[in-house]
Amino acid sequence: MIETDIELLKGIANQLRIHSIEATTAAGSGHPTSCCSAADVVAALFFGHMKYDAKNPHFHNNDRFILSKGHAAPLLYAAWAENGFVPVAELLKLRRFDSDLEGHPTPRLAFADIATGSLGQGLGVGVGMALAARQDKLDFNTYVLLGDGEIAEGAVWEAASLAGFYKLSNLIVIVDANRLGQSQATAFGHDISVYVKRFESFGWRVETLDDGHDMEEIMEVLSGVGLDERPLAIIAKTYKGAGVSFLQDKDNWHGKPLSKEEAAKAIAELQPSAKSGLGVAIPAPTALPAPDLSAPATYPAISYKLGDQIATREAYGAALVRVGGVNPAVVAMDGDTKNSTYSEKFYKQFPHRFTECFIAEQNLVAVAVGFGTRGHVPFASTFATFFSRAADQIRVAGISTANLKLVGSHVGISIGEDGPSQMALEDLALVRAIAGSSVLYPADAVATEKLLEEMAKTRGIQFLRTSRPKTPVIYGNDEPFPIGGAKVLREGAKATIVAAGVTLFEALKAADQLKAEGITVTVIDAYSIKPLGKEVILAAAKKTANTVVTVEDHYIEGGLGDAVAGELSCEGVKVHKLAVKSLPRSGQAAELLAAFEIDAAAIVKKVKSI
Repeated sequence: MIETDIELLKGIANQLRIHSIEATTAAGSGHPTSCCSAADVVAALFFGHMKYDAKNPHFHNNDRFILSKGHAAPLLYAAWAENGFVPVAELLKLRRFDSDLEGHPTPRLAFADIATGSLGQGLGVGVGMALAARQDKLDFNTYVLLGDGEIAEGAVWEAASLAGFYKLSNLIVIVDANRLGQSQATAFGHDISVYVKRFESFGWRVETLDDGHDMEEIMEVLSGVGLDERPLAIIAKTYKGAGVSFLQDKDNWHGKPLSKEEAAKAIAELQPSAKSGLGVAIPAPTALPAPDLSAPATYPAISYKLGDQIATREAYGAALVRVGGVNPAVVAMDGDTKNSTYSEKFYKQFPHRFTECFIAEQNLVAVAVGFGTRGHVPFASTFATFFSRAADQIRVAGISTANLKLVGSHVGISIGEDGPSQMALEDLALVRAIAGSSVLYPADAVATEKLLEEMAKTRGIQFLRTSRPKTPVIYGNDEPFPIGGAKVLREGAKATIVAAGVTLFEALKAADQLKAEGITVTVIDAYSIKPLGKEVILAAAKKTANTVVTVEDHYIEGGLGDAVAGELSCEGVKVHKLAVKSLPRSGQAAELLAAFEIDAAAIVKKVKSI
């Protein structure tokens, strides 16, 4: 790198600082000092190091950049303005309702693969991207900018551990160690050696920037990217508010914009050496072919026999192999439960498309999101209850409009003897609340197989809830299962019983018992809980005096009953909910269903009472 280039990069860094200050002052909110600390590193990456097509942020072999410290969004926007993609005038619309330049980045912007700002998640997504690049035989690198405050998050170290394990040499982390957090100094301040030891312990190569504002030093360290098989962590000692004398390393400036007078004073310091990045030659990405991730028009047929006893978790494994066998976009990952979720079937068939994430569910979800950003269809599986550990990752995946498929097994009290710590009883409520999600709960193997096909071809977040007990096949192999549908299995006049999964079979038993006593009921399989098959259920309810009984192997709050009541109460339908209403305990599945009143006997009793 020649001296004039170094001076240009220094000038671009100051221009990025100016844009960040002007934008946050215009907005009246934001984090200008957090932008200033990372401006030199970002200028070096975007205008002197990364290979990407600035006119086409989605190009498949562009180097990827994740701003994990999402509150520094104005800095990211400034970089994309200085490379010509965002009109500079748009920067002054920061945080306005009529602008996509939001307070924290979201994929409304072509250059933001994911939403960031809930700290600690960027590295896990970066791991997924780096793994996808390796699988797709592409040579792009993934760069993740972390704040020193956010690496207190355990999710960062889940991701660091997996990256070290898989030796992701195409993954580079830059820690902007600016010492100051939101309310006080960070735990280790400028003791950079702490961060060095931690990353090294996870199998990373670590380089330090004793002065994270020294452009020559930054470029020298970046020139060593990819030198060995380990991921690279660059720990940069920086100063919050760097470049502005009255802001630099000063406490109590986090998340505070400058007044117009303060902004003018700051810009006066920066302007003399500021330079534009417009017209700077950015290294071009390698023109490697894009991977073929095209989906087939149809999937191979299935051949189950009515009455066969097959657990839906086992059918999931078979479906994943069947669908993945003809859809190269499908990948799978698990949290060391693959022999219970049956994702091991896919692992044995397609080991190069399977990622073992071990017992680290936050990172499991983040890795899946990363694969999804690169055009893959990721199926992440574990015991459903453990997805609650990754609730925030799933929430942010919703903000990211991610293509994410979650498969949770061992749900409800029907798992039996393992006890309440293993029983997913909150999962329906959790995923129903996620923006843009679908929640699916098949009762038999055919429904499971057909719903997995729907998940593979439908972009978005879908959660498939699978059961531990074996259940009989009740549907023909050609039965369709569109997302948002429901199936009427019995028709009667007294009441409509709505169930899903294991409780559907209890409802069918109850219907047979009631029929023997001269009482007929309608039974509906609500396999799609969100979106709910409202019209099917409502039509049935109108024929049964607007009386509905829901029965579910889930806590009473937030599950199937609440979904039905929420959709139908405004139609004058009375919904009576049978669900788990207290803390369960170990026991056999049948005795637990009886004890918590979600079995056939409880359904019969409820129908007679109304």
